[in-house]
Amino acid sequence: MPCPKVTKRTARLLGCIMILSIAAVLLATPARTEDSAEETAVLHTVQRFFDAMAERDAEGALEVLIPAGRFFSLREENSETALRTFTAQEFAQGLETQEGDLLERFWEPEVRISGGIATVWTPYDFYLNGMFHHCGIDAFDLLNDGTGWKITGGVYTVETTRCPESPLGPPSTDNQTE
Repeated sequence: MPCPKVTKRTARLLGCIMILSIAAVLLATPARTEDSAEETAVLHTVQRFFDAMAERDAEGALEVLIPAGRFFSLREENSETALRTFTAQEFAQGLETQEGDLLERFWEPEVRISGGIATVWTPYDFYLNGMFHHCGIDAFDLLNDGTGWKITGGVYTVETTRCPESPLGPPSTDNQTE
């Protein structure tokens, strides 16, 4: 069957529709540069939190935490789920008395941002005194209070089995976080 004949008018109309379609897609696509800068700032806040934990720096932790924020952890123990909860303030105070070298690392974070709120969902591993202790998923909630991103709280799992190998490899001996 032969193709229908395309008139100049039809060709111009199709050209206009194509240009408008491309423009609509470009206008609907958010500016990645701005998003990337915000994602970087959010992830920098999470990293500062982990750095403060490794350094047992309560003051540094409180710089990136909302003190009244709350954390929850879920751990499987003897076929039962154990729930633990604490405020960000309690976490920071506990850093000073925590024994051993702490190192928590994360990778492949999923970041979602809408205006002044953000979430980060990421696998992590945790080392105590240089030895693997557990792994899990961290899910942080953050807000931008006008001075920068702050962690308002989060939930995380504590798993001692079924831990995938970290793509970061073994931790370095100088206790640097990734």
